[in-house]
This record gives sequence, structure tokens and C-alpha cells, in this order.
Amino acid sequence: MLTIEKKFEALATENAPGQEVRQAAGNIDNLVRGKPLTGTPVDFSHGDVDAFTPTPGSFEAFSDAVDTGGRQAYTEYRGAADIRADLAQKLAGFTGAPVAGDGMILTAGTQGALFLSVAATVTTGDRVAIVQPDYFANRKLVQFFGGEVVPVQIDYMKSEDNAGLNLDQLRDAFASGVKVFLFSNPNNPTGAVYSAAEIAAIAKLAAEFDVMVIADQLYSRLRYSGVTYTHIRAAGLPDNRVITIMGPSKTESLSGYRLGVAFGASSAIDRMEKLQAIVTLRAAGYNQAVFKTWFSEPVGWMDHRIQQHQDIRDDLIKVFRGAGLRVRTPQAGSYLFPELRPLDVSLNDFVRLLRLQAGVTVTPGSEFGPHWSSLRLNFSQDHAAAVAASKRIVEMAGRYQR
Repeated sequence: MLTIEKKFEALATENAPGQEVRQAAGNIDNLVRGKPLTGTPVDFSHGDVDAFTPTPGSFEAFSDAVDTGGRQAYTEYRGAADIRADLAQKLAGFTGAPVAGDGMILTAGTQGALFLSVAATVTTGDRVAIVQPDYFANRKLVQFFGGEVVPVQIDYMKSEDNAGLNLDQLRDAFASGVKVFLFSNPNNPTGAVYSAAEIAAIAKLAAEFDVMVIADQLYSRLRYSGVTYTHIRAAGLPDNRVITIMGPSKTESLSGYRLGVAFGASSAIDRMEKLQAIVTLRAAGYNQAVFKTWFSEPVGWMDHRIQQHQDIRDDLIKVFRGAGLRVRTPQAGSYLFPELRPLDVSLNDFVRLLRLQAGVTVTPGSEFGPHWSSLRLNFSQDHAAAVAASKRIVEMAGRYQR
């Protein structure tokens, strides 16, 4: 039986982005080696919205909404109808399949969309297939709602042309009675993009075994040169079997507005609205107006932002590979997942040492699945500071290498 204590134990936040300032140093004084490494502190646990500022016009859209007053403040629970209609048209063009405004809900960030999606599809005892490694909240939410996690591996280091999804494991998982498959594309934390063949296989298996698919596509706009992206909702899977999650918080640096959107399976969206009406009532009313800037950025703005991130990505990869550490080149998104050599301290202790001795905050790979001795870095940072910080990571890894 899942006790209340066990239920909330699954939501451990010790290593969640932004929580590091609350962590005590712990008993690591006896582990410290060498002098502190100086340099500009860098928090790789989330993107820097000072280095990459929000979409042009976003604050003006918010301000106009405030002036509009109550009509904008108190929208229907699933979000303002005119904003959903506008987004439905934009997202249909982006994803390659029709989107119905009534089959969409605006949420308090994509995290809110993820919470509502899992809550609307998973109940006690349900088997849920989850990729490893993948976004840390997936596993936690499934466990919180009493579901049983069925892991499916990706061999993300095998090739940089696909995510390396183990399709045999996926079929076995679906055949075992899995009801929901939850995954991120691009993959968080590795930046791997699922190939068209992998997406087609997921869609085919989901249709065969009647599995609901929740696709977190938060970084699907931040794709690097030469990368082909396939939206699963356009791969032949019926719309009532897939929920797509997106939002402008990352690529567009609008995280402070807490905006997300989920669209697809209408029955699930209806349940999500009922829950949102109890939990948060709605995505913040004034903030919803900022959606008007999404997919409406100035010409060339997105291309420039992508190129800036690609330049940082490439320079950080040079640092890690130059030190002999393995790291996959992300095809999309702003995450690196370099592998550390064996350490003679625990990964969590190393992460604390890195923050306290080198001024670098990262998320341990163990958050994304068991057995990963990697670090996740969000490289949406000041370019020079990110490169310098990555060099400090390499030096610290050398100090504590087994």
C-alpha cells in the first residue's frame, strides 16, 4: 500500500533546479582537496534568462493584459478561447497535424501540463513505460500517482543520428500491460532527437497495444542545423491516443511567466481541466496574453538564438572531449550530459563539492535514472562564463577521479 509518506518521498527535491541554495554543505569537509577554483559562478541547473532575454514584446503583451483587467484575469479554466484558437493554428502548422482549440489546455508551465497529463491518465497500479534516462519528474509523478514504472532504455551514445531507443524493450513493455508511455523529445537530459523511424515504431506499437502516449516536446523548436524532427502526433497515431506538451519557457526564455500547453486526447484534456480548476484554477490570466508572442518572434530572431546555443554547445563539447570525457552532441535543446570517470566520492558529494569549491551548480545524472554517473548541464548561459565553468568541472573531476 502506498502510504502518504511514501507518496511524497517520491517527489524528492534535493537536486531539483533552484533548490541548491537550501542545501547544507553536508559532511564533506574531509573530502575537500586543493584550493577553491575561482571564476564567475554558473548555475547549469537551469537556463539564464539574463544571458538569454525573453521574447521581444512579451512584457508589453503582459502589460496590455493587465490593462484589459478582469476579462483577461479570469479566463475559463482551460485558458482564454481566443488565445487557444490562435495557438491551435500555430501548433497545427508546427506539428504537421490539426489541433482543436477545445482539445487544448493552457497550464502553469509545461511542468503543470506534465502533472495534469499524468494525473489524467495514471491511477494506482497502472503500468507506465518511461525512458531511461529521461526527465526526472516523469518517474516521480508516476510513482506519486501510484503507477508502476516500466523502464525502457535508450543507448544515446551508440549513434548521434537517433535516440537509440530499445524497441524490443518497448514492445515487451507494451505487451506486459502498459497503459501509458511517457517520454521527452528532444530527450532531456541528453539532447537526443528520436529519428522518424523510432517515432513511427512508437506510434505503431502504441496503436497495436492501445497505449496512451504523452510526448513532452518542450525543446522541439531549438533544433540544430541538419536535424530532422518528427512529431508523433503526425506519425499516424490517432489524436485521442496522444497528448503533446509544449511551451515557450525555455527556447524563448519565458520561464518566469509559467506558461505551458497540452493538446490532443480530448477526454484527457477534459479531465486535466477539472483538476486544474481545483489546483491552480487556470494558467495565470495576465500571463496567458504572452502566448501571443509565441511563434510570432521577429524575423531571424529564432535562427540567431539557435546559432548562439549551437556555438556554446560546440565549445563546451570541446572542453569535455579534450579532457577525455564522453559526451553526446545534442541534436536539439540546451542540455549536455557528459559522463564522468569513476570517482572516489559519491556523485551527490561531488555535485556539492563542485558547487562549494568551484562555484558551479549542476544536476546529478542519478536524477534521470539509476546508474548514470553523468552531470546534466543547461548551457543556455553566458558563453564565456559557461566555457570557464566547464573547465572547472573538468579540473574538479580530475581531483576526485578514482
